[in-house]
Amino acid sequence: MRTVGIIVEYNPLHNGHVYHIQQSRKVTGAEAVVAVMSGHFLQRGEPALLDKWSRADMALHQGVDLLIELPVAYSVQPAEWFAYGAVSLLEATGIVDTLCFGSEIGNLAALSAAAERLSDESDEFQASLRHHLKHGMNYPAAFAAAASCSTASPLSHVENADDALEQGTALEKSDPSWIAEPNNSLGLHYLIALHRIRSSIIPYTIARQKAGYHDQDVNDSFIASATAIRKLIIEDHSPASYMPASSWNILQQAQDMGRAPVSWKQLEHHLFYQLQRSSRQQLAELLEVTEGLEYRMEQALPQLAELTTEAFIAHIKSKRYTRTKLQRMLTHILLGHRKVHFGPEALAQGPAYIRVLGFNEKGQTLLKRMRKTASCPIVHKVTRDNAQLGGICGLTADVQATAIYANAFSNWTGKLAYRDYYEPPIRR
Repeated sequence: MRTVGIIVEYNPLHNGHVYHIQQSRKVTGAEAVVAVMSGHFLQRGEPALLDKWSRADMALHQGVDLLIELPVAYSVQPAEWFAYGAVSLLEATGIVDTLCFGSEIGNLAALSAAAERLSDESDEFQASLRHHLKHGMNYPAAFAAAASCSTASPLSHVENADDALEQGTALEKSDPSWIAEPNNSLGLHYLIALHRIRSSIIPYTIARQKAGYHDQDVNDSFIASATAIRKLIIEDHSPASYMPASSWNILQQAQDMGRAPVSWKQLEHHLFYQLQRSSRQQLAELLEVTEGLEYRMEQALPQLAELTTEAFIAHIKSKRYTRTKLQRMLTHILLGHRKVHFGPEALAQGPAYIRVLGFNEKGQTLLKRMRKTASCPIVHKVTRDNAQLGGICGLTADVQATAIYANAFSNWTGKLAYRDYYEPPIRR
């Protein structure tokens, strides 16, 4: 059974995601779809709008056959490790033939040429990266600048540049800024990860439709960005026209139960408790706390007029640190992720388990195949026997992330906080 893998967050699942699922089947000729999905905390350093089981249910309604959780050790990471964890999971299933991702450029030849040159991170690339960082660039901008020096023009490697432009790339031959686009950057890192683990998975890309990744406003179109949809929901407006009916219904059910929408606002009390009880040295030991940020945080706390993440980020933000980096840092502080446990050495080992969040009948067939093909244990529910898989940055961290996330619910119970021990995968 030809199977395509996709890497998703579904925060929440909207019409653009449905297009991606449908096109992934179409362009790869796949009969089945396996999605690796982030759990309760996401790549940009934010809590998910609603819980991972609800989001898995949304996906099953729209044609995904099997949902696998991306461990929190990888889900709240820069593009390099986010991609490495997700691609490694798809490879670990032993059943995924292809990977299909969205990108602004929409042209695999351009991405592949850049990825091939960057896979080994040459001395030239590293020197350029250090140079740009030293001169005040934040990491994403420095990476894009260094990559552009290493790759030159991506279209110089495309057989038919006119075809690339017709696919909607809007790319000038001399302009390397395409690398900095969020989905181009993620796609580039997916390809680098495939090369790094010597995977036989065949990549495909499709051009993103309509709304940009960071667009905060909606219009009369059928597709709006997840950012704009979250804004509507948090401001108590209906995003129903931008979401499938089943996704909207699942979201409303979560709202009725006091479990959505979740944002930093509901977790601020717990975040500031951690900030106020931690010494400079303790903060410096946590992920993404780099280059003296522990001092900036210590100095900012007494100056706050209100204990909100918005106010705090405004005090510590600079040209060097993107909002996304600071949000990820705050997430690691909230979750207690220390560098010694969640650093590159641990992440380079790859995920140690395949956590199943949901499946349908076809997905059940895939799981039966995976019993023979998977290179690591398949987990349906956390138990005393499997809870130690992956060590401190493995299943234990996922369970803790769920428990902390549940503090955002208006109807908190211990069973909700430790739902990983009780909740079986969603079945459709």
